[in-house]
Amino acid sequence: MILYDACRAMFGMTDLLRRAQGQSFEDFGLGPEECPYEVVASGAFWRHRDYCKSYSQSVLIVAAPIKRAYIWDLVPPLSAIRYILRQGFHVHLLEWLPAETPGEYGLAEYAESISECVARISRRHSGAKTFLMGHSLGGTLAAISAASESDSIRGLVLLGTPLCFKPESSRFRDALVSLVPVGLLDAAPCPGSLLSHMSALASPDTFIWSRMADAVASVADIHAQEIHGRVERWALDEVALPGQLVRQLIEWLYRENRFCEGNLKIANSPIGPATLTAPTLAVVNVADDVAPSVSVRPFIDAMPTRDIRIFEIPGERGVCLQHLGILIGRNARAVVWPEIISWMDSHADPRVPRSESSQRTCR
Repeated sequence: MILYDACRAMFGMTDLLRRAQGQSFEDFGLGPEECPYEVVASGAFWRHRDYCKSYSQSVLIVAAPIKRAYIWDLVPPLSAIRYILRQGFHVHLLEWLPAETPGEYGLAEYAESISECVARISRRHSGAKTFLMGHSLGGTLAAISAASESDSIRGLVLLGTPLCFKPESSRFRDALVSLVPVGLLDAAPCPGSLLSHMSALASPDTFIWSRMADAVASVADIHAQEIHGRVERWALDEVALPGQLVRQLIEWLYRENRFCEGNLKIANSPIGPATLTAPTLAVVNVADDVAPSVSVRPFIDAMPTRDIRIFEIPGERGVCLQHLGILIGRNARAVVWPEIISWMDSHADPRVPRSESSQRTCR
C-alpha cells in the first residue's frame, strides 16, 4: 500500500504535466469548441447540463467518468450533441467532476445521480420520459441506472459500451484484471494518468499502436490530422476519479462480472440483464478491443425484452482511438447517427412534440 501511495503521488504530478501538455495543443487551435449550455443542477461530484430551452423529446447523455465530457462536443462538424440538437431533441448531459478529496462515491452513488437527473427531466417535461444515452463506461453507468429503474426512461442507447466482463470477453478485460491486485485501491482519488497507463499496459494495440497507425494513415488527410490532434488534446486532459468507483469498476465488474451475472446490488436490490427491460440500442465498433461484441451480446441476450437492436460498425481512419469512432468518426456521422436518430424517433413519446431545427430556441 505504501508503494501504491507513492505511485499515486507520482501520477498525480503526471496529471498536471499532461494537462499542461494538452494546453499547448489548445494554444495551437486544437482545443474543444463546445456548444453553450446551462448548468441546471449539481452535486458533490456531478453537474447536469441543459443545452436547449425548447419543449421536445429529451435525451440525457451520461458522460464517461474518465477524461472530460467535451468528447461529445469536440468541434461543431463532428459534435454528437449538436447533431442530436439539429434533429429536434432536447439534449441534457451529466458530467462527472474531478475527484479532489477522498470520498465514498461508488457505483451506487453514480447510478443514483443518473436517476436524480432522469427524475428532474421528467418533472420539467410534465412527466414525459427521457432517452438515456452513454458511451464507454458512461454507457455502463447508464445501463446500471436503467437496470435499477427501467420504467423511468423511454429507451437506452449504448455506444461502445462493455456490459459483460467474463474471462476472455476481451483482451483488455483479461489484462486489466491481471494488472491490478485485489485490494490495491482505496477511497483516495485515483489519478487519471494512472488509469491511462493501466489501460495502455492492458491493451497497447488499442491505446498505443493503433493511435500511431492512425496518425500515419492521416498524414495525407488534413481533416483527419486535425481531428487526430484534437483527440490527442482530449486524451491529455486527465482527471482524477474516486478511488471507490475505480475499485468497484475493477473488482465488481471487470473481475467478478456482477452486473452481467445479475448480482450487482444498487440500493440493496440485485440488478442485471433480467431487470433491464427498457428498449435498447447497442452500437458496437468491430475494431474496438475495449467493448467488442462478445462484451455486449451475452448481456443483451439475457435481457427479457425483445425490443433490442445491436448495430455493428467498422473502424475508420482519423479518429485516433477506435473506441471513439462512434462519437467523432466521419463515416459514423454519415451512416450510424442517422440510424440512432431513426431508432429514437420510432420509440419517442407521441405526446411530446418534435421541434424543427429552425423553430427551436437552443442556446
